Amino acid sequence: MENSLLKLFRVPETREKIFRTLGLLICYRVGFQVPLPGMSIDFIQRSSDTGIFGLLSALSGGAIGQTTIFALGIMPYISASIIFSMLTKVSPTLEAVAKEGAAGQKKINQWTRLCVVPIALVQAIFIYTGVFLNYADQMVDPSMQGHSTRLAFVVIAGLMGGALLVMWIGELITEYGVGNGASLIIMAGIIVNLPSSFATIAKNPDFWQTLMTMVGIWIVTIFVVVFMHKGARRVPIQYARLTRGRRVYGGQRHYLPLKVNMAGVMPIIFASVLFVIPGILFQWLGWGRMERIFQDQTGFIYVTMYAGLIFSFSFFWNRLMFQPEEIANNLRESGSFIPGIRPGVKTAEYLSNVLTRVTLAGAAFLAAVAVLPNFVTEGQGMTTQMRYFLGGTSVLIVVGVALELVDKLNSQLVMRQYEGGDKDSSGGKSGGRSTSWTSKEGS
Repeated sequence: MENSLLKLFRVPETREKIFRTLGLLICYRVGFQVPLPGMSIDFIQRSSDTGIFGLLSALSGGAIGQTTIFALGIMPYISASIIFSMLTKVSPTLEAVAKEGAAGQKKINQWTRLCVVPIALVQAIFIYTGVFLNYADQMVDPSMQGHSTRLAFVVIAGLMGGALLVMWIGELITEYGVGNGASLIIMAGIIVNLPSSFATIAKNPDFWQTLMTMVGIWIVTIFVVVFMHKGARRVPIQYARLTRGRRVYGGQRHYLPLKVNMAGVMPIIFASVLFVIPGILFQWLGWGRMERIFQDQTGFIYVTMYAGLIFSFSFFWNRLMFQPEEIANNLRESGSFIPGIRPGVKTAEYLSNVLTRVTLAGAAFLAAVAVLPNFVTEGQGMTTQMRYFLGGTSVLIVVGVALELVDKLNSQLVMRQYEGGDKDSSGGKSGGRSTSWTSKEGS
């Protein structure tokens, strides 16, 4: 582990990518120190715990409810990406474009960027009407409180500009840094809230008890998340054996991995968004009882509806992204089959049954991760941000992004050694092997 870490900084390309990523993430965090024009700067220090918007802030890497230009975070870009991911599976036209390879993916990426603009506009209007108007006496500077039209233009334009800047920073990280830019931005937005949360817990008289409880929950949650993240159902695939003269091709057995948590954190995101919207509507209508139902995270109705939505979206997302009929047709066209299963319709039915069982286990895992820690952290004196971080959802994001980042860095090291670029540490041995192998092939 230590040797691999040192190799990352010995390789110039990887070292430059790491420093670029850190620099861009610092630029991203600087945006949270820039308030919107006409806003009360004092409110920024008092709005780190935004209640109903806390989970959306954790999922978007932003700070919804605060008066900074990056309050929306990466949420508009994530929304646009989810929309086009679903449309490419539903629309035959977009599916044909996606199958064009790199050129088609470039078109879809461009359409995704264009779609961010109207999505950011709608979300900025939603934040302005749902937050800024209700708390204008606290969030808005006294010189701007009597100018609603000017205030609306400043807030909406500032939030839209900040969302586009965050999208640009994320794409720069993806292109010139390490890992996926949007994922790293979300992880940075989650982790950056930990110091303030720890400082709040330190003021609690039961500090050590709360700290031990938090560490215990954290360790168990991370272990379960890593175990389920790596878990997969491997379906055996047998390639047909072909004979051409004296040569025999194929006949090998590979595996089609179906991940247990194939949907990732998407079902939790969908369920959280649907829970936020009714809570805001009931707040506007003055229905306090219904509003409390959607805010009581340990209530029976809340837990039942939340778990039901997670199960529903898990099955919906997996069925949309993994289509057994298409996989069965591809296997038949390539001359492959599942041992003991007839190609075609029977293969599609078998894959559908396997997908159903795997999705059931994954949905149960997501529901448990999203719901159970709320009961353990209740009454522990933790801030809302800390409860969201320990609530499984944020841990699922952080662990998933961290594992993806480690895999990508390891693949870069392996590729570097394969290409013979690790001459400094190996004394040129790998380079010599590459040269001799090439000379033999040439001869």
